[in-house]
Amino acid sequence: MKYSLLVLALATFAVGTDAYVVAGILPPVARSFSVSVAATGQFVTVYSLTYAVLSSVMATLTAHWARRRALFVGLAVFIAGNILTAIAPTFGLALISRALAGLGGAMITPTAGAIAALLVPPERREFALAIVFAGLTTATALGAPIGTAVGSFGDWHLTLWFVAALGVLAAISVFVFVPIVPHSPALRLQDRLAPLGDARVVTTLATSMLVIFGAFLIYNYVSVIFDRATGGDGIHLAALLSIWGAAATVGSLAGGSLADRFGNRPIINLAIMVLVLDFALMP
Repeated sequence: MKYSLLVLALATFAVGTDAYVVAGILPPVARSFSVSVAATGQFVTVYSLTYAVLSSVMATLTAHWARRRALFVGLAVFIAGNILTAIAPTFGLALISRALAGLGGAMITPTAGAIAALLVPPERREFALAIVFAGLTTATALGAPIGTAVGSFGDWHLTLWFVAALGVLAAISVFVFVPIVPHSPALRLQDRLAPLGDARVVTTLATSMLVIFGAFLIYNYVSVIFDRATGGDGIHLAALLSIWGAAATVGSLAGGSLADRFGNRPIINLAIMVLVLDFALMP
């Protein structure tokens, strides 16, 4: 059972790596397609928007599928999207391929969570989900820095091949280690979106979105923002990304415990103030 959860975490690790690794290769991608670095940031926008908007939609549309089948299809789409990005001859086609990869990610993450919840007794579901979704967080500390370093040894195309290879490894591991599970109860799309009718939920999501928007605006353009510090060296940039990811992982683990002890608002407000001070001093 533990191997199954780790394999599902590998799948979400691949999805997270694909989301974060572009930050480390923006300048060479821009040079390759003869576009600005700002325009190249659309690689992240297209992938992330597709992933965010379609996650609930794809979970609903594939609800009647066997869970392992849905995961395999998602991984296949994800792998294809990254391979197409690596071989795309034009910037427009590369953007389309990023949307395809985001579609695959939108199928992988909710399906992996659903399988994890069905593999364990009800009282262990929170733990199982924490293991699976730790793959997304770990991607910032390991996946993105490794992908950036891989690209620095050759060209940025190798980074996308690396992400595609992660998807292939996840697919093989799912076939070997993840058992077939029964269907989970299907939810309609309106049922999945019902919590948005609660103003407290919407306010919380809006706060999270604004904070994460600010943080990842810096992250996505870190190769440009810290160019003076890294000298354009991919290994130095990978080290910075690794530090960012490790700190994010520690913060995620510590934040929950601190919130339980001191309450949500003091911890959230303190974290936001620290971010504001950090961003103000960053130049």
